[in-house]
Amino acid sequence: MKQLWHHCHAVTLAGGHYGIVRDAALIIDAGHIAWIGTEAQLDSDTDFDEVRDLGGRWLTPGLIDCHTHLVFGGDRSNEFEQRLEGVSYSEIAKQGGGIVSSVRATREASFDELLASAEKRAKVLLREGVTTLEVKSGYGLDLESERKMLNVARALGERLPVEVLTTCLAAHALPPEYRERSDGYIDLVCEIILPTLAKEGLVDAVDGFCENIAFSVEQMRRVFETANQLGLPLKLHAEQLSRLGGCQLAAEFGALSADHVEYADEADARVMARSSTAAVLLPGAFLTLRETQLPPIADFREQGVSMALASDLNPGTSPVLSLRLMMNLGCTLFRLTPEEALAGVTINAAKALGIDDTHGSLEVGKWADAVVWDITGPAELSYWLGGQLPVTVFKAGKEVEV
Repeated sequence: MKQLWHHCHAVTLAGGHYGIVRDAALIIDAGHIAWIGTEAQLDSDTDFDEVRDLGGRWLTPGLIDCHTHLVFGGDRSNEFEQRLEGVSYSEIAKQGGGIVSSVRATREASFDELLASAEKRAKVLLREGVTTLEVKSGYGLDLESERKMLNVARALGERLPVEVLTTCLAAHALPPEYRERSDGYIDLVCEIILPTLAKEGLVDAVDGFCENIAFSVEQMRRVFETANQLGLPLKLHAEQLSRLGGCQLAAEFGALSADHVEYADEADARVMARSSTAAVLLPGAFLTLRETQLPPIADFREQGVSMALASDLNPGTSPVLSLRLMMNLGCTLFRLTPEEALAGVTINAAKALGIDDTHGSLEVGKWADAVVWDITGPAELSYWLGGQLPVTVFKAGKEVEV
């Protein structure tokens, strides 16, 4: 079906900038953008199966949440209280809380229970304009539970009008049965979990947590080497609580992204730029943990590192249900511009997932994933602190309802 969308102002995000086309028109053919320009440039003799008058509103690419832990059992609101009483995230983890507490709840939950809770959270994001989601495993930490989580993520993409990319984060934390045997657990990840789940078609990328409370650079190198052998793209939780060299490792392996990166520095920015490794900024976790070490935004800008923004939706350190709120926090906490924030949840988020050839901007040949906003200009998307703006969402050219 060939459609005409017109009477709008398009924020294309081509090249990572607003790329505004005023009085815009778009031709959508078979779910892709076939043409974009001004209405004055439109060939008036073209026939369309459907014409959509967008009422003079603003059109952006569909939002992309490129880092979520959306599938999990239970919650960790008790740990939120502990942190407010002065207990650190590292201390909570050492006491058997943190990620390991979510592992217990996730292992105990059934597939249907995990799907029901994850679907509720996903719908909140979708109503705000998210058309593509990354979902990580990492709360199972054994073959069966990691498989269960990734199958739930795949089911979300089948049940909801959203594209879901799955990331195997088995190297997220040390499960209790491997206490004091971290190398043994990495053996399990590399020899059993990753090869099995990749063979079953459940893995789109591989991630890990490189940190003092998780896994070392040497251990993550083994995981990356295994992922390379399996032909899987790489991502890494790096430099969140300390500087261990995770960004350097990610760049060495040409990873799609290094995420968190609060303790990264200018040297990290240089190597990430050379390897085209995106920096995924996660202000929700920064805020929740009351961190003070800011990511090196100026260095990323100077070196030309693509900066994405994501919710990091998870039960412990970033219970975030609004990607637009992350745009505001990216501006207020990390000093991004509204233009950088919008690029961070569109074209740069697509780069962080390796899908920027087909997603993330309003350009010819890309999927017609788009959001119509009733706003006065694109900066308004970062301006409001919460609240749901009136939107119309399109996925592959079709209006969706959630």
